Amino acid sequence: MPQPMLMNLHPSCYVDPAVHGRERQAIFRRHWQMLGPASQVAAPGQYVAVRVAGWTLFAIRGRDGTLRGFHNVCPHRGARLLEEGSGRCDVLRCQYHQWVFDETGRLRRAPHFGEDPGFNLADWPLQPIAVETWRGLLFAAIAPDTSLAEQLGDLPGELADAPIESYAPAATVRFAIECNWKTYTDNFVEGYHVPGIHPGFAKVIDFENFQTVALRGMVRMSSPQKDGSIYGGKWLWMWPNWTLSLFPGGMNTSRIDPHGANGAELIYHFYFADMSAEAAAARQHTVDANCAIVREDFGVCEHTQRNYASGGYRPGPLSPRHEQSVAYFQGKVTEALRHRAALAAE
Repeated sequence: MPQPMLMNLHPSCYVDPAVHGRERQAIFRRHWQMLGPASQVAAPGQYVAVRVAGWTLFAIRGRDGTLRGFHNVCPHRGARLLEEGSGRCDVLRCQYHQWVFDETGRLRRAPHFGEDPGFNLADWPLQPIAVETWRGLLFAAIAPDTSLAEQLGDLPGELADAPIESYAPAATVRFAIECNWKTYTDNFVEGYHVPGIHPGFAKVIDFENFQTVALRGMVRMSSPQKDGSIYGGKWLWMWPNWTLSLFPGGMNTSRIDPHGANGAELIYHFYFADMSAEAAAARQHTVDANCAIVREDFGVCEHTQRNYASGGYRPGPLSPRHEQSVAYFQGKVTEALRHRAALAAE
C-alpha cells in the first residue's frame, strides 16, 4: 500500500503567538539546551548567562568545583544577577538592591531590608535549573522530561570517532533572523535547497549523492566533498534546536533560540584543533566562509515567514527523497505539544 504524502505544517504553526507560547512550555522548558563550550565554566567562579526562549538562565562553577545552574532572576524584584555572556563572578550579588546569594543559590544577605518578622532568608533562594556537560559541551534544562543521555539519542555513536572535546573554542558569532525558529530549522535539516540557495557550496559537494537520514533525536546530512570545500562532509542537527558541523581540524555548533513567533537568534561557536598564532588566518577564513553560507539562508527563510503570515500559503508536499528530515522534525514538535497538552488535561 502506498504511503501517504508527507505534508508541511500549517502556516499558523509558524506565526501564531499562542503556538509559540505552547512551544516554550512543551519544548524549551522541558528539553536540554546546548550552551556552547563547557570551558566557559571550567574554573571556580566562571559563569555563562544566556537567554533560552525568553527565559534568562546561568550556569556557574562553584568554589567547591560543582557546576550549578539557576534562573538569572533575583527573587526580590526580578532583576538579573549576571549580564548575558560569559565571565567570572566571585560573589553572586544582585546589583539592584545588593541581595547576596551563595554558590548553592541560598540568600545570605539582604542589606538595608529592615525588620520584618515574616521575612526569612531561607525562603528566598534562586530557582535552580539542571546543568550537565557532555564531551566538552555545556547543556542546561529548566525542567527536563528526560535525561540528557536520552535526549542525545544516536549522537554519541555518531560522534564516537570524532575528537570533538579536543577542539578549543575560538570564535562566537550571533545572527538575528526575522523568522520563526521552525522556519529556519526546516531549512537547516534538508539539502534540497542547496543548488538554489547555495550555488557556490553546491559546486564543491557531490549533490547527487547528498544524503539526509533521520535518526533517534537527530538528523545526519552527508555528502562527498570536492576540491575547495571547507567542510568535512557531515552536518548534524539535534532535537530540539542545536547543530554540529564538522570540518577538517575543527567544528562549529549552533543553537537556534526563538525570539517570539516571528524571530530567532542563531548563536554559533567555532572550535579548532590548531590554536597557534600561525593558524589564525586560516581559522578566520573558515569562520568567515561558514558565516557567509549561513547568511545565504536568511532571505529565503524571512520571505517564507512573511508568506506564512500573509494567508496566501496552504501546506504543500514534502519531498520523499530530501525532506523526510523536515517531516521528522515537525513530527517531534507536534508530538511534544500533544504530550504536554495531554499531561495538562490529566
